[in-house]
Amino acid sequence: MVGVESRLVGGECPYFACVPTKMMVRASDALAEGRRVAELAGSAQVSPDWTPVADRIRDEATTGWDDTAAVQRLEKSGARFVRGFGRISAPGEVSVSTGNGDRVFRTRRAILLNPGTEPVVPPVDGLRDSPYWTNRDAVRAREAPESLLVLGGGPVGVELAQVFSRFGTRVAMVEHEQRLLGPFEPEASELLESVFEAEGIDVRTGERAESVAHDDDSFTVRLGSGAELTAQRLLVATGRRTDLAALGVAAVGLDDRGRTIDVDVRMRAADGVWAIGDVTGRGAFTHTSVYQARIAANDILGQGHENADYRAVPAVTFTDPEVAMTGLTEAAAHDRGLPVVTATTGIPASTRGWIHKAGNQGLIKLVADPRRGVLVGATVVAPGGGEILGALAVAVHGEVPVERLRHMIYAYPTFHRAIEATLAELPASGI
Repeated sequence: MVGVESRLVGGECPYFACVPTKMMVRASDALAEGRRVAELAGSAQVSPDWTPVADRIRDEATTGWDDTAAVQRLEKSGARFVRGFGRISAPGEVSVSTGNGDRVFRTRRAILLNPGTEPVVPPVDGLRDSPYWTNRDAVRAREAPESLLVLGGGPVGVELAQVFSRFGTRVAMVEHEQRLLGPFEPEASELLESVFEAEGIDVRTGERAESVAHDDDSFTVRLGSGAELTAQRLLVATGRRTDLAALGVAAVGLDDRGRTIDVDVRMRAADGVWAIGDVTGRGAFTHTSVYQARIAANDILGQGHENADYRAVPAVTFTDPEVAMTGLTEAAAHDRGLPVVTATTGIPASTRGWIHKAGNQGLIKLVADPRRGVLVGATVVAPGGGEILGALAVAVHGEVPVERLRHMIYAYPTFHRAIEATLAELPASGI
């Protein structure tokens, strides 16, 4: 087996995404809790300092963005590692551009693609010629900027916006869609926007950046409405993409003009080619890639017959409160022709939410198919929302009858007990 990687072994997650950003989130949440002391327990003085965060990311998470240990683990597993950019040059053949010239590998069994993604830079006048940040630059930052303008209101944009805001950065966000976190339930987006506005983040939805200018000290972004925003730093978080043409997928009959590669339930993309991860379009999540990797490896080796099942893919955005979902939103269900019923309850109305008091914003929304009497989707916005989602992901994946869920015992007083209250609000007819 030969592993080919031009960047860092392990991909985006351990070096620039999941791990270091959640260290940033953890630190910013600690600041927020410190500021809530006055409402709950007396008084406290909180003084943010980015240095411990930057040091932890460099020393504990990324070892200075060095993948030596990851390469060694790969090689100890029996694989050969080649540093370079690989592309399919013919059926069963991969050409790799390395620092020492090109190398060609011919496969006996399979080519497995997991190329990851690169940040998308929108065609905004003046942007490409400016020293903008992507998520990778933000993670490497040695200090929090005085001000930050974030282009994009997806998971990356909202997480980093809140993190830096809590460290004293003046933050504005620009999202061309009508709300943040577009694929999530609109109730979740509205709640998060209200939290951001209460924390002093300037949220501009339904706005598009028209031009970017940069001088030695700041960025100036002109919006379609004619308004201008200025900031010390500009973070571009407007999506990610994979260059399929550069991967040479046309050599095996795949369309290289699209954003993703179509795969079957065992990750087969073409004869002798499997694909996993972001490029399959099933969610840009580490957990999806790991799940697909097991299925693909077993299929390649002829050791299993597991088919991929995406009915309950979990997604968590690690803001405060966390925004988590699994299965279908109400709108996605309607798009599929499902005549669903829904129910929503607020976290502050639950016993645990009332006890929690400061920072208790949140909700639970359930989407049910009344014909089958099962949940097909769920959204949780709450402190620890990703953890609460676990029970609902099991319910959606296992198609547990709603009536069975209604008759469970839910621990008191927990946040997840609000699931019981939301189930009680689902229309009873047909369920």
